[in-house]
Amino acid sequence: MDWQTPEDTVPSAFITEANAMAVAGKPPATGAWREGDPAGNRQFVSVGPMVLERGGELPAVRVAYESFGTLDETASNAILIVHALTGDSHISGVAGSGHATAGWWSGMVGPGKAIDTDRWFVVAPNMLGGCQGTTGPSSTAPDGSQWGARFPFVTIRDQVAVQLVLSDQLGIARWAAVIGGSMGGMQAVEWAVGNPERLARVALLAAPAQSSADSIAANSVQLEAIRMDPAFAGGDYYDAADGEGPHRGLALARRMALLNYRSPTELNDRFERSWQSGLSPLGGGGRYAVESYLDFHGNKFTRRFDANSYISLVEAMSSHDVGRGRGGTAAALSRATATALVLGIDSDRLFPVSDQEVLALHLPGNIDGDVPHVISSPFGHDGFLIEDRLVGAQITRLLAS
Repeated sequence: MDWQTPEDTVPSAFITEANAMAVAGKPPATGAWREGDPAGNRQFVSVGPMVLERGGELPAVRVAYESFGTLDETASNAILIVHALTGDSHISGVAGSGHATAGWWSGMVGPGKAIDTDRWFVVAPNMLGGCQGTTGPSSTAPDGSQWGARFPFVTIRDQVAVQLVLSDQLGIARWAAVIGGSMGGMQAVEWAVGNPERLARVALLAAPAQSSADSIAANSVQLEAIRMDPAFAGGDYYDAADGEGPHRGLALARRMALLNYRSPTELNDRFERSWQSGLSPLGGGGRYAVESYLDFHGNKFTRRFDANSYISLVEAMSSHDVGRGRGGTAAALSRATATALVLGIDSDRLFPVSDQEVLALHLPGNIDGDVPHVISSPFGHDGFLIEDRLVGAQITRLLAS
Protein backbone atom coordinates (compact mmCIF):
# COMPACT_ATOMS: atom_id res chain seq x y z
CA MET A 1 0.00 0.00 0.00
CA ASP A 2 1.34 3.46 -0.87
CA TRP A 3 0.06 5.95 1.69
CA GLN A 4 -0.06 9.44 0.22
CA THR A 5 0.39 12.19 2.76
CA PRO A 6 1.89 15.68 2.88
CA GLU A 7 5.15 14.08 3.95
CA ASP A 8 4.76 11.19 1.49
CA THR A 9 4.87 8.23 3.84
CA VAL A 10 6.47 5.01 2.77
CA PRO A 11 4.84 2.04 1.11
CA SER A 12 4.64 -1.05 3.28
CA ALA A 13 6.83 -3.01 0.86
CA PHE A 14 9.86 -2.18 -1.23
CA ILE A 15 9.29 -0.25 -4.43
CA THR A 16 8.40 -2.78 -7.09
CA GLU A 17 8.73 -2.60 -10.84
CA ALA A 18 4.96 -2.11 -11.09
CA ASN A 19 5.12 0.83 -8.71
CA ALA A 20 8.01 2.34 -10.59
CA MET A 21 6.01 2.17 -13.82
CA ALA A 22 3.37 4.37 -12.19
CA VAL A 23 5.78 7.29 -12.37
CA ALA A 24 7.51 6.28 -15.60
CA GLY A 25 7.80 8.77 -18.41
CA LYS A 26 8.56 12.45 -18.47
CA PRO A 27 7.06 14.49 -15.61
CA PRO A 28 5.17 17.70 -16.43
CA ALA A 29 6.78 21.13 -16.14
CA THR A 30 4.62 21.58 -13.03
CA GLY A 31 2.36 19.35 -11.00
CA ALA A 32 0.22 22.33 -9.95
CA TRP A 33 -3.54 22.40 -10.34
CA ARG A 34 -4.21 24.78 -13.24
CA GLU A 35 -7.24 26.69 -14.42
CA GLY A 36 -9.34 24.38 -16.57
CA ASP A 37 -8.33 21.26 -14.64
CA PRO A 38 -11.16 19.32 -12.95
CA ALA A 39 -12.08 20.99 -9.67
CA GLY A 40 -12.85 17.73 -7.90
CA ASN A 41 -14.19 18.46 -4.41
CA ARG A 42 -12.61 21.92 -4.25
CA GLN A 43 -14.66 24.97 -3.44
CA PHE A 44 -13.32 28.45 -4.09
CA VAL A 45 -13.62 31.74 -2.23
CA SER A 46 -12.17 35.09 -3.25
CA VAL A 47 -10.72 36.91 -0.22
CA GLY A 48 -9.69 40.04 -2.11
CA PRO A 49 -6.34 41.85 -2.01
CA MET A 50 -3.79 41.09 0.71
CA VAL A 51 -1.01 43.26 2.09
CA LEU A 52 1.77 40.95 3.24
CA GLU A 53 3.86 41.02 6.40
CA ARG A 54 7.13 41.67 4.57
CA GLY A 55 5.65 44.57 2.63
CA GLY A 56 4.56 42.92 -0.62
CA GLU A 57 1.00 42.86 -1.89
CA LEU A 58 -1.24 40.49 -3.79
CA PRO A 59 -3.99 42.29 -5.72
CA ALA A 60 -6.34 39.32 -5.49
CA VAL A 61 -6.27 36.10 -3.50
CA ARG A 62 -8.42 33.05 -4.02
CA VAL A 63 -8.61 30.14 -1.58
CA ALA A 64 -9.39 26.56 -2.55
CA TYR A 65 -10.88 24.50 0.26
CA GLU A 66 -12.88 21.38 0.95
CA SER A 67 -15.51 20.92 3.61
CA PHE A 68 -16.94 17.87 5.34
CA GLY A 69 -20.03 17.54 7.49
CA THR A 70 -22.68 20.19 8.14
CA LEU A 71 -22.33 23.55 9.84
CA ASP A 72 -24.87 23.87 12.64
CA GLU A 73 -27.24 26.81 13.02
CA THR A 74 -25.00 28.61 15.49
CA ALA A 75 -21.80 27.92 13.50
CA SER A 76 -20.29 26.49 16.69
CA ASN A 77 -19.22 23.05 15.42
CA ALA A 78 -16.57 24.13 12.90
CA ILE A 79 -13.04 22.73 12.89
CA LEU A 80 -10.24 24.17 10.77
CA ILE A 81 -7.54 21.71 9.71
CA VAL A 82 -4.41 23.26 8.22
CA HIS A 83 -2.12 21.04 6.20
CA ALA A 84 1.62 20.47 6.22
CA LEU A 85 4.18 21.64 3.67
CA THR A 86 3.13 19.69 0.59
CA GLY A 87 -0.45 18.86 1.49
CA ASP A 88 -3.62 20.41 0.14
CA SER A 89 -7.33 20.67 0.82
CA HIS A 90 -8.01 17.01 -0.02
CA ILE A 91 -7.81 15.81 3.55
CA SER A 92 -10.26 12.93 3.19
CA GLY A 93 -11.64 10.93 0.30
CA VAL A 94 -10.50 8.89 -2.64
CA ALA A 95 -8.28 9.81 -5.54
CA GLY A 96 -10.12 10.75 -8.69
CA SER A 97 -10.89 13.56 -11.07
CA GLY A 98 -9.13 16.65 -9.77
CA HIS A 99 -7.36 14.75 -6.99
CA ALA A 100 -4.24 12.85 -7.95
CA THR A 101 -4.03 11.14 -4.57
CA ALA A 102 -6.37 9.98 -1.82
CA GLY A 103 -7.01 12.20 1.19
CA TRP A 104 -3.94 12.60 3.36
CA TRP A 105 -5.77 12.15 6.71
CA SER A 106 -8.64 9.89 5.70
CA GLY A 107 -8.00 7.70 8.74
CA MET A 108 -8.70 10.64 11.04
CA VAL A 109 -11.49 12.59 9.35
CA GLY A 110 -14.87 11.11 8.52
CA PRO A 111 -18.05 9.65 10.02
CA GLY A 112 -17.30 7.90 13.31
CA LYS A 113 -13.59 8.77 13.22
CA ALA A 114 -11.58 10.85 15.68
CA ILE A 115 -12.72 13.99 13.88
CA ASP A 116 -16.27 12.82 13.37
CA THR A 117 -17.92 14.59 10.45
CA ASP A 118 -21.33 13.46 11.68
CA ARG A 119 -20.73 15.92 14.53
CA TRP A 120 -18.18 18.44 13.27
CA PHE A 121 -18.09 20.68 10.22
CA VAL A 122 -14.52 20.42 8.95
CA VAL A 123 -12.86 22.97 6.66
CA ALA A 124 -9.51 22.21 5.04
CA PRO A 125 -8.02 25.02 2.90
CA ASN A 126 -5.01 24.91 0.61
CA MET A 127 -2.60 27.46 2.06
CA LEU A 128 -1.45 30.73 0.48
CA GLY A 129 1.52 30.01 -1.79
CA GLY A 130 0.31 26.48 -2.45
CA CYS A 131 -0.28 24.93 -5.83
CA GLN A 132 -3.63 23.18 -5.56
CA GLY A 133 -6.08 25.98 -6.20
CA THR A 134 -5.14 28.70 -3.70
CA THR A 135 -3.19 31.69 -5.04
CA GLY A 136 0.48 30.86 -5.38
CA PRO A 137 3.41 31.08 -7.81
CA SER A 138 1.65 28.92 -10.42
CA SER A 139 -1.41 31.21 -10.39
CA THR A 140 -2.01 33.85 -13.03
CA ALA A 141 -0.66 37.31 -12.22
CA PRO A 142 -2.37 40.54 -13.38
CA ASP A 143 -0.23 40.58 -16.55
CA GLY A 144 -1.71 37.25 -17.68
CA SER A 145 1.41 35.15 -17.00
CA GLN A 146 2.13 32.92 -14.04
CA TRP A 147 3.60 34.67 -11.03
CA GLY A 148 6.55 32.29 -10.98
CA ALA A 149 9.54 33.64 -9.06
CA ARG A 150 7.84 37.07 -8.96
CA PHE A 151 5.41 35.76 -6.36
CA PRO A 152 6.00 37.86 -3.23
CA PHE A 153 7.51 36.49 -0.04
CA VAL A 154 4.81 35.15 2.27
CA THR A 155 5.09 34.19 5.93
CA ILE A 156 3.15 31.88 8.20
CA ARG A 157 1.31 34.94 9.50
CA ASP A 158 0.27 35.87 5.97
CA GLN A 159 -1.15 32.40 5.48
CA VAL A 160 -3.15 32.70 8.70
CA ALA A 161 -4.37 36.17 7.67
CA VAL A 162 -5.85 34.61 4.52
CA GLN A 163 -7.47 31.84 6.57
CA LEU A 164 -8.96 34.48 8.86
CA VAL A 165 -10.69 36.18 5.93
CA LEU A 166 -11.87 32.78 4.70
CA SER A 167 -13.39 32.19 8.14
CA ASP A 168 -15.30 35.46 7.86
CA GLN A 169 -16.50 34.56 4.37
CA LEU A 170 -17.82 31.25 5.69
CA GLY A 171 -19.57 32.96 8.61
CA ILE A 172 -17.45 31.28 11.28
CA ALA A 173 -16.67 33.74 14.07
CA ARG A 174 -15.01 31.18 16.34
CA TRP A 175 -13.60 27.78 15.49
CA ALA A 176 -14.33 24.93 17.86
CA ALA A 177 -10.76 23.84 17.10
CA VAL A 178 -7.84 24.63 14.84
CA ILE A 179 -5.71 21.55 14.18
CA GLY A 180 -2.37 21.42 12.40
CA GLY A 181 0.72 19.26 12.14
CA SER A 182 4.24 20.26 11.09
CA MET A 183 3.89 23.43 8.97
CA GLY A 184 0.17 23.30 9.71
CA GLY A 185 1.09 23.36 13.39
CA MET A 186 3.05 26.56 12.78
CA GLN A 187 -0.13 28.11 11.43
CA ALA A 188 -2.22 26.69 14.28
CA VAL A 189 0.00 28.27 16.95
CA GLU A 190 -0.17 31.58 15.07
CA TRP A 191 -3.96 31.27 15.21
CA ALA A 192 -3.84 30.68 18.96
CA VAL A 193 -1.49 33.60 19.67
CA GLY A 194 -2.61 36.14 17.06
CA ASN A 195 -6.37 35.55 17.20
CA PRO A 196 -7.13 33.99 20.59
CA GLU A 197 -10.77 35.05 20.50
CA ARG A 198 -11.35 33.12 17.26
CA LEU A 199 -10.75 29.55 18.51
CA ALA A 200 -11.74 27.45 21.52
CA ARG A 201 -9.17 24.66 21.11
CA VAL A 202 -5.90 24.13 19.29
CA ALA A 203 -3.94 20.98 18.41
CA LEU A 204 -0.23 21.40 17.68
CA LEU A 205 1.17 18.17 16.26
CA ALA A 206 4.93 17.72 15.75
CA ALA A 207 5.45 21.47 15.38
CA PRO A 208 7.79 24.11 16.87
CA ALA A 209 7.33 27.63 18.24
CA GLN A 210 9.99 28.80 15.81
CA SER A 211 12.11 27.32 13.04
CA SER A 212 15.58 26.49 14.33
CA ALA A 213 18.89 27.14 12.59
CA ASP A 214 19.08 23.40 11.95
CA SER A 215 15.74 23.29 10.11
CA ILE A 216 16.53 26.49 8.20
CA ALA A 217 19.81 24.93 7.06
CA ALA A 218 18.03 21.81 5.84
CA ASN A 219 15.51 23.99 4.03
CA SER A 220 18.21 26.03 2.33
CA VAL A 221 19.94 23.09 0.65
CA GLN A 222 16.62 21.78 -0.65
CA LEU A 223 15.89 25.12 -2.29
CA GLU A 224 19.36 25.28 -3.77
CA ALA A 225 18.79 21.85 -5.36
CA ILE A 226 15.77 23.28 -7.19
CA ARG A 227 17.45 26.51 -8.25
CA MET A 228 20.50 24.65 -9.60
CA ASP A 229 18.37 22.63 -12.01
CA PRO A 230 18.97 24.27 -15.45
CA ALA A 231 15.30 23.70 -16.29
CA PHE A 232 14.30 25.93 -13.37
CA ALA A 233 15.16 28.86 -15.65
CA GLY A 234 14.95 31.39 -12.86
CA GLY A 235 11.43 30.23 -12.07
CA ASP A 236 10.09 30.89 -15.57
CA TYR A 237 9.43 27.33 -16.78
CA TYR A 238 5.64 27.09 -17.09
CA ASP A 239 5.51 27.68 -20.83
CA ALA A 240 8.85 26.18 -21.83
CA ALA A 241 8.78 25.24 -25.50
CA ASP A 242 9.87 21.67 -24.77
CA GLY A 243 7.58 21.31 -21.76
CA GLU A 244 10.62 20.73 -19.59
CA GLY A 245 10.42 21.73 -15.93
CA PRO A 246 12.76 21.55 -12.94
CA HIS A 247 11.60 18.08 -11.97
CA ARG A 248 15.14 16.80 -11.31
CA GLY A 249 15.85 19.53 -8.80
CA LEU A 250 12.41 19.24 -7.21
CA ALA A 251 12.75 15.46 -6.91
CA LEU A 252 16.16 15.87 -5.27
CA ALA A 253 14.77 18.40 -2.79
CA ARG A 254 12.00 15.95 -1.96
CA ARG A 255 14.48 13.13 -1.36
CA MET A 256 16.47 15.37 0.97
CA ALA A 257 13.35 16.30 2.91
CA LEU A 258 12.20 12.71 3.21
CA LEU A 259 15.31 11.85 5.19
CA ASN A 260 14.09 14.18 7.94
CA TYR A 261 10.51 12.94 7.77
CA ARG A 262 11.52 9.37 8.60
CA SER A 263 13.54 8.03 11.51
CA PRO A 264 16.89 6.23 11.13
CA THR A 265 15.47 3.21 12.95
CA GLU A 266 12.52 2.93 10.59
CA LEU A 267 14.70 3.15 7.47
CA ASN A 268 17.27 0.70 8.84
CA ASP A 269 14.67 -1.82 9.94
CA ARG A 270 12.69 -1.57 6.72
CA PHE A 271 15.50 -1.62 4.17
CA GLU A 272 18.65 -2.77 5.96
CA ARG A 273 21.24 -3.13 3.16
CA SER A 274 18.84 -4.86 0.80
CA TRP A 275 19.72 -4.80 -2.86
CA GLN A 276 17.02 -3.99 -5.36
CA SER A 277 18.20 -6.36 -8.08
CA GLY A 278 19.89 -9.73 -8.25
CA LEU A 279 23.21 -8.13 -9.10
CA SER A 280 25.87 -7.88 -6.42
CA PRO A 281 26.58 -4.39 -5.03
CA LEU A 282 30.25 -5.14 -5.44
CA GLY A 283 29.81 -6.09 -9.06
CA GLY A 284 28.01 -2.91 -10.14
CA GLY A 285 24.52 -2.51 -11.54
CA GLY A 286 21.32 -2.46 -9.54
CA ARG A 287 20.59 -0.26 -6.56
CA TYR A 288 20.14 -0.40 -2.85
CA ALA A 289 16.44 -0.67 -2.01
CA VAL A 290 16.51 2.53 0.04
CA GLU A 291 17.88 4.42 -2.99
CA SER A 292 15.04 3.10 -5.11
CA TYR A 293 12.56 4.16 -2.43
CA LEU A 294 13.89 7.74 -2.36
CA ASP A 295 13.91 7.99 -6.15
CA PHE A 296 10.36 6.69 -6.42
CA HIS A 297 8.98 9.22 -3.99
CA GLY A 298 11.03 12.07 -5.44
CA ASN A 299 9.83 11.37 -8.96
CA LYS A 300 6.25 10.82 -7.87
CA PHE A 301 6.25 14.16 -6.05
CA THR A 302 7.06 16.14 -9.21
CA ARG A 303 3.72 15.03 -10.69
CA ARG A 304 1.66 16.71 -7.97
CA PHE A 305 3.66 19.76 -6.92
CA ASP A 306 5.20 22.94 -8.28
CA ALA A 307 8.85 23.93 -7.82
CA ASN A 308 8.17 27.65 -7.27
CA SER A 309 5.47 26.80 -4.76
CA TYR A 310 7.87 24.53 -2.89
CA ILE A 311 10.33 27.42 -2.63
CA SER A 312 7.65 29.84 -1.44
CA LEU A 313 6.32 27.49 1.23
CA VAL A 314 9.72 26.37 2.50
CA GLU A 315 10.76 30.01 2.85
CA ALA A 316 7.56 30.64 4.82
CA MET A 317 8.47 27.76 7.13
CA SER A 318 11.92 29.21 7.71
CA SER A 319 10.33 32.56 8.61
CA HIS A 320 8.29 31.00 11.42
CA ASP A 321 8.84 32.60 14.82
CA VAL A 322 5.75 33.00 16.99
CA GLY A 323 7.64 35.41 19.26
CA ARG A 324 8.68 37.82 16.49
CA GLY A 325 7.51 41.32 17.45
CA ARG A 326 5.70 39.95 20.50
CA GLY A 327 8.39 40.09 23.15
CA GLY A 328 9.74 36.60 22.54
CA THR A 329 8.37 33.08 22.55
CA ALA A 330 7.19 32.86 26.16
CA ALA A 331 5.40 36.22 26.07
CA ALA A 332 3.74 35.38 22.77
CA LEU A 333 2.49 31.97 23.87
CA SER A 334 1.10 33.45 27.08
CA ARG A 335 -1.46 35.32 24.93
CA ALA A 336 -3.19 32.09 23.92
CA THR A 337 -6.48 31.27 25.62
CA ALA A 338 -7.47 28.12 23.73
CA THR A 339 -7.43 24.71 25.36
CA ALA A 340 -4.34 23.18 23.80
CA LEU A 341 -2.99 19.77 22.85
CA VAL A 342 0.76 19.70 22.23
CA LEU A 343 1.82 16.38 20.73
CA GLY A 344 5.37 15.24 19.99
CA ILE A 345 6.86 12.06 18.52
CA ASP A 346 9.81 10.41 20.22
CA SER A 347 11.59 9.60 16.93
CA ASP A 348 11.00 12.97 15.21
CA ARG A 349 14.28 14.40 13.94
CA LEU A 350 12.74 17.29 11.98
CA PHE A 351 10.98 18.95 14.93
CA PRO A 352 12.15 16.96 17.97
CA VAL A 353 10.30 16.71 21.27
CA SER A 354 12.38 19.57 22.69
CA ASP A 355 10.43 21.86 20.33
CA GLN A 356 7.11 20.69 21.73
CA GLU A 357 8.42 21.08 25.29
CA VAL A 358 8.78 24.82 24.66
CA LEU A 359 5.17 25.07 23.44
CA ALA A 360 3.81 22.99 26.30
CA LEU A 361 5.69 24.92 28.96
CA HIS A 362 4.35 28.32 27.93
CA LEU A 363 0.82 27.64 26.65
CA PRO A 364 -1.58 28.42 29.51
CA GLY A 365 -4.29 26.06 28.27
CA ASN A 366 -2.16 22.96 27.70
CA ILE A 367 -4.25 19.95 28.74
CA ASP A 368 -1.13 18.10 29.94
CA GLY A 369 0.11 20.85 32.21
CA ASP A 370 3.57 22.06 31.29
CA VAL A 371 4.67 19.03 29.25
CA PRO A 372 3.71 17.72 25.79
CA HIS A 373 2.00 14.42 25.16
CA VAL A 374 4.66 12.27 23.48
CA ILE A 375 3.78 9.23 21.41
CA SER A 376 6.22 6.45 20.63
CA SER A 377 6.45 5.68 16.93
CA PRO A 378 9.13 4.28 14.60
CA PHE A 379 7.93 6.55 11.79
CA GLY A 380 9.66 9.75 12.85
CA HIS A 381 8.06 13.07 11.98
CA ASP A 382 5.52 11.34 9.75
CA GLY A 383 4.08 9.62 12.82
CA PHE A 384 1.44 12.35 13.15
CA LEU A 385 0.11 11.30 9.75
CA ILE A 386 0.41 7.54 10.16
CA GLU A 387 -0.39 6.77 13.79
CA ASP A 388 -4.15 7.23 13.52
CA ARG A 389 -4.92 5.32 16.72
CA LEU A 390 -2.39 7.14 18.91
CA VAL A 391 -2.98 10.60 17.48
CA GLY A 392 -6.73 10.06 17.19
CA ALA A 393 -7.04 9.25 20.87
CA GLN A 394 -5.44 12.57 21.77
CA ILE A 395 -7.56 14.57 19.30
CA THR A 396 -10.64 12.90 20.79
CA ARG A 397 -9.46 13.92 24.27
CA LEU A 398 -9.01 17.54 23.14
CA LEU A 399 -12.40 17.76 21.45
CA ALA A 400 -14.08 16.37 24.57
CA SER A 401 -12.51 19.07 26.75
